[in-house]
Amino acid sequence: MNIKDHIRGIPDFPKPGILFYDISTLLAHPGAWRETVHQLTQIIGEQKPDLLVGIESRGFLVAAPLALALGCGFVMVRKRGKLPGATIPYTYDLEYGTDTIEIQADAIVPGQRVVIVDDLLATGGTLNAAIRLSRQVGANVVGAACIIELSFLGGRANLDVPIHTVVAYDD
Repeated sequence: MNIKDHIRGIPDFPKPGILFYDISTLLAHPGAWRETVHQLTQIIGEQKPDLLVGIESRGFLVAAPLALALGCGFVMVRKRGKLPGATIPYTYDLEYGTDTIEIQADAIVPGQRVVIVDDLLATGGTLNAAIRLSRQVGANVVGAACIIELSFLGGRANLDVPIHTVVAYDD
């Protein structure tokens, strides 16, 4: 099954000139979604994670079923102010300004093997921030995984962990 056949491109979203790769159609197709989860489970399973860290919001959709399939835990990284209880923030640079993500202070036990999960790797900025934040709270980040990679943006080069993707777009 070609997973790309189930991902639609939406031009000019969220702004003119951007081609948005929408996984809604992938999620809506049980066979394609099952195959995607299967492929990611095989890839991530080799890294023997204790936890998967999903990045808000589509990363949650990917990480939660993977954690269930792998028999490991799932932790959320969210935008500032979205998690209850004590949190640890990490602020990172964007093209124009900064953004802050957070994790619950007790979400990761120091030394736990962690794989960071999101739906898409573009420039690698948010994924790199989640890796750094996870390390800041004691995680042993052993890898990262996404459904889609926009390889023409070079995000892989901004990461210092193995990154695995199911499909790549070269332009």
